[in-house]
Amino acid sequence: MRTLIVYESMYGNTHAVAEAIARGFAPAGDVTTIPVSQAPQQDVSSYDLLIVGGPTHVHGMSRESTRRGAVEAAEKPESNLTLEPDAASTGIREWLDGLTVDEGNAAAFDTRIDKPALITGRASKGISKKLRHLGFELVADPESFLVDTKNQLVEGEEARAQQWGQMLAKQSPAHT
Repeated sequence: MRTLIVYESMYGNTHAVAEAIARGFAPAGDVTTIPVSQAPQQDVSSYDLLIVGGPTHVHGMSRESTRRGAVEAAEKPESNLTLEPDAASTGIREWLDGLTVDEGNAAAFDTRIDKPALITGRASKGISKKLRHLGFELVADPESFLVDTKNQLVEGEEARAQQWGQMLAKQSPAHT
């Protein structure tokens, strides 16, 4: 089974979650994990499962303006945030808008502040909606992984992401 995990990450949290999902999924087959900046070079239709994730910004997927805001926050002298190398590049929203695949299996995840989703929103909800609109069948409900108010993954979230990857591997239609 071939799986592609495409993630968008500002400060490394969504990247860490994507890698943990890949570790959980790996026993089921070949897993490729890439930042969204590299996704346009991939033939998504050659994979059995597409897993897409990004950070929650202003209740949903990032936009150019929110990515710019994340960069500015990290550049402040008092900031302890470290930007991912491609944090300011094209995001998941724009990549999905340009995707022309019309079928396949998919799953969506996000990272968001550890507060009720009603307050924070969930990027995974928008990602799932776009994937369904493109013709993908979702193999799982969208999942959120939590960060604290200092933009650090909450303890145990990487392990939970790995377990989610294992669960996806077991219930995926192409599982052998």
